[in-house]
Amino acid sequence: MITVKRITEETKQDILLPNEPFSLWGKMIPLYDGTTWSYRTETFPDEEVSEMVFPDEDYDFKELKKDHFFVGAYNDDGTCIGLAIYCKGWFRYLYLDDLKVSKQYRSQGVGRLLLEEGKKIASENGYRGIYTIGQDNNLSACQFYLHNHFEIGGFNTNVYRGTSQENKSDIYFYLDC
Repeated sequence: MITVKRITEETKQDILLPNEPFSLWGKMIPLYDGTTWSYRTETFPDEEVSEMVFPDEDYDFKELKKDHFFVGAYNDDGTCIGLAIYCKGWFRYLYLDDLKVSKQYRSQGVGRLLLEEGKKIASENGYRGIYTIGQDNNLSACQFYLHNHFEIGGFNTNVYRGTSQENKSDIYFYLDC
């Protein structure tokens, strides 16, 4: 059974949960008609499917705890197998800064449990909801957010210009609590 709890000083090492690879197998293409967002998806041909892993973060619990909330998901052994980091924002949405689940626990509802705790944090702190950003070529992540009742609220085509990830864009997802 998976349990979810907020990470404290006693469990602060859990915020260093390593990143693991994920598949890049398609792309989400947001569409905006002036009032409403929609999207279409594009599946990559087999020869273009790849894996990506983000560099591991070197989070400093003491430094971040003043404006971040940390949530861990734990297996029966008490091992942290999922992490969500929420950041206080200046507007009415709490920012989901990081969400990761150990590869062997993906597609088992762990991410949803981490979001549920985030909704509680948002409500407790007077936020309207949660927002996050997903790269358009991480179709699994984009579909995960939509499946969990987030809505597309923006699209940034300029963020990666001049970088090694120039062919990507960011999609902004919002969830009202």
